[in-house]
Amino acid sequence: MPALNTLLRRLRSQSLVALIAIVALEAVFAAMARLGDLSVHIPEFMALALGGGVLYFIALYALEHTRENRAVLWLVLLGGLAFRLTLFPHPPSLSTDLYRYRWDGHVQNAGWNPYAIAPVDPRLAPLREPGWTVMPVPEIPTMYPPLSMLVFRATWRLLPDPVLFKLPFLLADLAVAAMLAGWIRSTGGRNYQVAIYAWNPLVLVEFSSSGHNDALAIAGVVATLMIIRRFPAMSTLTLTAGALCKAFPAVLLPLALVRATWPASATSPVAMAGKPAEAGSQAKAGGLRFLHGLFAAGGSVALATLCVWPYRHGWREFLGMLHAYQLIFRNYHSSVYPALLWFSGSHEIAAGVGEGVVLGLALWLALRRVDPTRAAFLLIGTVLLFAPNGYPWYFTWIVPLLCFYPSPAWLMLTILEFLSYKIFIDYRVLGVWHFDPLFQWLCYAPFYALLGWEIVRRGRSDKSLTGIGPRAATIPSS
Repeated sequence: MPALNTLLRRLRSQSLVALIAIVALEAVFAAMARLGDLSVHIPEFMALALGGGVLYFIALYALEHTRENRAVLWLVLLGGLAFRLTLFPHPPSLSTDLYRYRWDGHVQNAGWNPYAIAPVDPRLAPLREPGWTVMPVPEIPTMYPPLSMLVFRATWRLLPDPVLFKLPFLLADLAVAAMLAGWIRSTGGRNYQVAIYAWNPLVLVEFSSSGHNDALAIAGVVATLMIIRRFPAMSTLTLTAGALCKAFPAVLLPLALVRATWPASATSPVAMAGKPAEAGSQAKAGGLRFLHGLFAAGGSVALATLCVWPYRHGWREFLGMLHAYQLIFRNYHSSVYPALLWFSGSHEIAAGVGEGVVLGLALWLALRRVDPTRAAFLLIGTVLLFAPNGYPWYFTWIVPLLCFYPSPAWLMLTILEFLSYKIFIDYRVLGVWHFDPLFQWLCYAPFYALLGWEIVRRGRSDKSLTGIGPRAATIPSS
């Protein structure tokens, strides 16, 4: 009888919740995989994605509100792996970015500099495969940072197949899940926090199905936040590596450099005057930290130089590409940017306001020495809201930080971003690449309403929110 009671308790435990959730979510992702080319089945895909989002929220709530079982962590990770392997075997169909990655890798292995020559250049005609124009903007040279370009080069040499070319980004995605699991477990966190990333439908679709290279940069950010408290100088290298894969981690560089340079705590001159020995020790520690800061800055510059050097002869074309890119890609499913554009009537002013807000916030958080994880959450969230473009895969950037600040509004937005794929319906029927304003409202209006409610509710109480509210889950102290 005691054994039976134990078995019944376990069946009501977190492990049973996890198993049921894995089966339900796997059914959704398997149905997606059976659709094949998702771009020609957009209504079905959106229905499955939104339904998977509902199951995802239910699973998070159930995991949080059942008794913690440390063994369930492995179920969460295995479930995340199963979902990824279900979506991985199919060529990307919701985005053509991976085909540009492959082209850039192919061009490099043929001896060309992709920063200096556009795919439409007649000199590259012998390299073209059938359907090569499917890649985005073949009329301009590449827009990807140099470390990503080196990854593309190596991947083309080893795994040129369109499906297998996704492997480096899938591995980076799995590395993020593993790092988060280790970090959360080591700091007394809970299993549902790991599931926030490992089971997030947007993360799964954008990396396992579409193969976006953003996973490389996210891995750099998570690695940085894991080590920045103990190894601040080393963290600038991982952050620089992330920014050399995709630009957005660069907003955290002021924070990383300040933490690598300034002492963790300052002693007032009066106190130090009363304790000469302690004052000398503090001065010595400050000097060492300053040297660490110089090492950090120098290491970042050296790493950037090493990655840029193979492409150095294409810098003029790169500057021209940036200008062309800004003219082509703006106001695509963005959030605050359309309002700024409407008020100012100028794309330059709208973009400049957003850049100013992000830069000011980055410097303020760095000088105030705000907790790095919280600073990253605030900064990356601000980047996403003020950016001129709001492609759905951009919103994967904030998902690892939601493991520690699980805001219901942001979690909901990661699911509502699937609404932006309605653009394929208009494109297939009318040949028009234009994001539907109604669907932008359906995506962002609920987010801002819920975010406002969270802010008001949090302002009324000094205590953290219950449930999966915007509180800081267990994070190591500085």
